[in-house]
Amino acid sequence: MTFSLGIVGAGQFSGQFAKLFRAHPGVGDVHVTDLLPERAEELAAAEGLSGTFPSYEAMLESKAVDAVAIFTQRWTHGPLVLQGLNAGKHVYSAVPMAISREEIAAIIETVRATGLTYMMGETSQYNPATVHARDQIADGAFGRLFYAEGDYVHDMDLGFYEAYQYSGGENWKATASYPPLLYPTHSVGGVLGAWQTHAVSVSAIGVKDDRGDGVFDQEISQFGNDISNATALFEVAGGGSFRTNEFRRVGYPSHIRESRFRFFGTDASMEQLATVSFWQDKEGVKDITELLEPKPTLAPDDPSLEHIAPALRAAFTSGSAPVHDRSRLPREFDHLHNGHEGSHHFLVDDFVNAVNTRTLPSVNAWVAARYTLPGIVAHESARQGGVRLEIPDFGDAPES
Repeated sequence: MTFSLGIVGAGQFSGQFAKLFRAHPGVGDVHVTDLLPERAEELAAAEGLSGTFPSYEAMLESKAVDAVAIFTQRWTHGPLVLQGLNAGKHVYSAVPMAISREEIAAIIETVRATGLTYMMGETSQYNPATVHARDQIADGAFGRLFYAEGDYVHDMDLGFYEAYQYSGGENWKATASYPPLLYPTHSVGGVLGAWQTHAVSVSAIGVKDDRGDGVFDQEISQFGNDISNATALFEVAGGGSFRTNEFRRVGYPSHIRESRFRFFGTDASMEQLATVSFWQDKEGVKDITELLEPKPTLAPDDPSLEHIAPALRAAFTSGSAPVHDRSRLPREFDHLHNGHEGSHHFLVDDFVNAVNTRTLPSVNAWVAARYTLPGIVAHESARQGGVRLEIPDFGDAPES
């Protein structure tokens, strides 16, 4: 059983996923559309796709497309997802899910009403640290988990200037100021992807940017944002807390590891830094670095990455880590590139299987809301000087 797919957005990120979707035995034809038609044509030619559409609307009107995968600017996802669902298409969306609680509520209600598949492609769901913590939590190895930390530390100088210039055109500085806490899923999702709970309140502090280059300038920012670094402390249901950092001005090698996590329980703890990871209990410390280390499957100077800033290429070249269970993946993926610490193969497989079996994917609409909405509320808290705010919850996904 297969379905046809339409790729929406032919930028730096979508090409890596187009290759995987095309290779998956559960997917038939793959088409693409982009606001810049030449980019769509280039991607279709490079990856041997079935063809292009002149617009998203034309793609949605076509009976030749059963599902869409959205890889557009991060603040556009909510409306595009709703368009796709309302047109009767299953939807895979890059992160974040949306940028307002109203958009999130509308997506959940539309998924509920239509019965269509929605999945947010949050890479931290399969970050090796999250996978290992999830397994250890399931085995009770932590005892009672009471605190966790998740960081997404990616300096603007390490590839983000080039990425925003590529996608934003002449007015790229207006969108490069995207608020860090509105892109929370790489930190929040890595924590909650292991810890089966949800955030109920938050207090956040933002640091105003002082680079003075027009990025994070409130007068230029499309979002009226001048915060480049932010920290949020969340209370979770059932007792406990977790802290996340979203840093865009930081002296840290984000090209080595941009997301990192720590978990603390009454019996054991786990901590991860840029190049090392440790499991700790009351008897001692165990180095688990190799267990969580993906091995590159694509050279950073591969021609397919020539349009991507060198500092961003590591995110597209990682293979799988020993902690990853690849036995569930199609053999067609065995020698294909991976990315974001081994997550890309699993995310594509999750969505394809969910559509073909009509079951809920790992990061379904209800899970995506729990990964995204805490950051939206945290941004509101930071803008109010750290006031503690409650986080609404849409509940668990219905039984599939």
